[in-house]
Amino acid sequence: MSAFVSKSAEFVASDMSLSSRRHAFLRACRHFTAQAPSGWFIEDQLVDELKLRVYKPASPAPEGGWPTLLYLHGGGWAFGSLDSHDWFAFAIARRVPVAIVAVDYRLAPEHPFPAAFDDTLTAWHALRAGRVGSALSRERLMVGGDSAGGNLSAGLCIALRDANEPQPLLQALVYPVLSASGDQPSMREHADAPMLSAAEVTDSIAAYLPAAGMRADARAMPLAAADLTGLAPAFIAVAEYDPLRDQGYAYAEALRKAGVKNELYIAKGLVHGGLLAGEIEEVSPVYDAMARALSQYAAVGAEATSR
Repeated sequence: MSAFVSKSAEFVASDMSLSSRRHAFLRACRHFTAQAPSGWFIEDQLVDELKLRVYKPASPAPEGGWPTLLYLHGGGWAFGSLDSHDWFAFAIARRVPVAIVAVDYRLAPEHPFPAAFDDTLTAWHALRAGRVGSALSRERLMVGGDSAGGNLSAGLCIALRDANEPQPLLQALVYPVLSASGDQPSMREHADAPMLSAAEVTDSIAAYLPAAGMRADARAMPLAAADLTGLAPAFIAVAEYDPLRDQGYAYAEALRKAGVKNELYIAKGLVHGGLLAGEIEEVSPVYDAMARALSQYAAVGAEATSR
């Protein structure tokens, strides 16, 4: 992990402009991205002017189509694209035979909330309607993401619940942003953690939620919800050395109190953004645990569909 942090520091923006910083972020992500797994089909699509990237096994789809994970990338709502986060899809693809649909959602500060959330909802409804491909299941659907993508995933579940629409089979959240409050102990304990500081968390939230009233919207910050009943089961992975760690703890506890089944995975030795480091000691077990959860709930969905 220390070697990963040191190498990441080499990808410095040429200046402090947002475009330069985004380019540096992309270069870092590409550097750490492994080869695509063999036997997988990867294709970009356009649905309602929203770009999606579909990863699916090249083998024939099972009856009813491939169980599918809708994936929302991290990057503080301001960084990242389809080209920056292949590494996440590749790691999951090597472990579990599910299709993955990544979303190129609009970025802040040019497009503050609810732009990224609306794009997430558009992608979800396209999957439900069978508009992303006949080889993908319309029923065996899960949602997940890292950091800001975990935020969007949890927000989607709340919005679907409030609209009386079916929940995903699983919400898989990796070191998610879930609260605009900075009063968690980990925000102080790891205020100057590598890869993400408490100040950077605050700045990212301010850019994504420029109006104070937005922070009370549970779709934007799920821990602001007064009621978390009726949500999808959750897999929540938190990094040991992360200012956001305790937000994951709080969400898991709030879901438990609301009667929502969830698994809290504490990644020892991990920093925020550490999944990018690839197949190393601190990271591989996180992917393994997430893959087990995806496999479990995809199988549950298969049983429900067959009944």
